Amino acid sequence: MSTPDDRPREGPSIGIDVSKDRLDVAVGSTGAVRGFDNDAAGHVALARHLRTVAPARVVLEATGGYERAAVAALAAAGLPVIVVNPRRAREFARAAGVVAKTDRLDACVLALYAERLKPAPRPLPSPQQQVLEDPVARRAQLVGMLTQEKNRLRQAAAPRIQKSIEAIIKALRKQIDDAEDDIAREIEDSPVWKDAAERMDSVPGVGFKTVCVLLGALPELGTLSRQCIAALAGLAPVNRDSGKMRGKRTIGGGRADVRTALYLAALSAVRHNPAIKKFYDRLVEAGKPKKVAPTAAAHKLLTILNAILRETTTWRNPMTT
Repeated sequence: MSTPDDRPREGPSIGIDVSKDRLDVAVGSTGAVRGFDNDAAGHVALARHLRTVAPARVVLEATGGYERAAVAALAAAGLPVIVVNPRRAREFARAAGVVAKTDRLDACVLALYAERLKPAPRPLPSPQQQVLEDPVARRAQLVGMLTQEKNRLRQAAAPRIQKSIEAIIKALRKQIDDAEDDIAREIEDSPVWKDAAERMDSVPGVGFKTVCVLLGALPELGTLSRQCIAALAGLAPVNRDSGKMRGKRTIGGGRADVRTALYLAALSAVRHNPAIKKFYDRLVEAGKPKKVAPTAAAHKLLTILNAILRETTTWRNPMTT
């Protein structure tokens, strides 16, 4: 019978702080920190270095794209690389009493995060998935800028300023149309994406823009349980209980762009999808608050879409079968 000392020892946890030009790498939370260039040669050297220490997990933060090439290189080298949400990593640092912030310290905090929480590796986006993610992310950026300019236009009083803002709005709308054309071409050129898009589009209330966001930002759709997919989308209710107090269940976290797209789609589905409308009306009649019913409808819509992709079927109105 084996004793605890006979068990195979787990390799060290690695934390990598990513900046534009540099990767600071901590082997264990109390180990030495070593720097590598954030370029192709640096990634090769880093992968070679990490293979010699056989890490249990390699944790980096999502840093707006600076981490992508390094993540791809480490994954290609067979290393257990995990990309975590920067907000969660920062909350962990505060909980651990780490207030100061430097690149080397951040690398050690990420290594500690990996040691204590042991995040599970998730499948990384394939090169094909990345091709779709980029234009979807760009479209979201453009839509955000368009919203900002519209708000500025409402506040602008000087005609010259209004004219300037209107010109930017026109240019942004053209850029959004171009991004949507790019996304449509990518979907059309991929039999897998085209089939998934057609299945989702068969659901009343779900349009092209919603399909684009889900394909680009929620590739796990159709592969997970309804509970897991709702958590990824930020539509899973979270308990707020303490002692005898039972607080209101709220949603949060997850992927904000996915949650927003599903919420807007649910508002359309309430008008055009009989199953969602019936579900929504039942909630309203039960006295649910105005914001709760549409959110619940978005959750219901996500469950339907997840089932359709998982079962490789199309929409069937349950009220007519």
